[in-house]
Amino acid sequence: MTKKEIAALAAEELEKLYPDAECTLDYSKPYELMFAARLAAQCTDARVNIVTKTLFKKYPTLEAFANADLEELEQDVKPCGFYHTKAKSLKEMAGQLINDFGGEVPDTMEELLTLSGIGRKTANLMLGDVFGKPAIVTDTHCIRITGRLGLTKNKEPAKVEKDLAKLIPPEKSSDFCHRTVEFGRDICNARKPKCGECPLNYFCKYYAERT
Repeated sequence: MTKKEIAALAAEELEKLYPDAECTLDYSKPYELMFAARLAAQCTDARVNIVTKTLFKKYPTLEAFANADLEELEQDVKPCGFYHTKAKSLKEMAGQLINDFGGEVPDTMEELLTLSGIGRKTANLMLGDVFGKPAIVTDTHCIRITGRLGLTKNKEPAKVEKDLAKLIPPEKSSDFCHRTVEFGRDICNARKPKCGECPLNYFCKYYAERT
């Protein structure tokens, strides 16, 4: 079975399991998703959602973030960890969006990467979820699962993204990545994957090697 065939089967099975592929971060405005994703680095989406519920009410506009007292903002995002760096990023991003992009989130990879604290993972999330463009979001679940399936041998996010871009149909790429997150939490977890009950085990390289 070729990698492309395995990728097609994986996309099909995951779509059956999770027909509603959605980002698990809560947001109502495009920039809020970007800010939430920045806070989610080394932190769970569940915790970020608790923090942003209050945060987005306290700072309801980009101007509010740009003008925020940095020390106060640090305390507001402290539960997400790395709060000095993350607060600085949010404040700087707000200023950049206002000054460089007229208050709108840009819709290209190149422009998104100019924003403070934004890497390819978050940029791809924005491109896929906000703008409906092809996007491979290589979070830890996606990297682990596609590695176990034999779709990539790489662990580095940018290299995994490049590998998967050749295998996953562009129109399915964003949803595929969201589904791997759900699948990684429910079945294919890092320490104790539930291989015996996994609907992907009939074509999974990791399962074949273990059995």
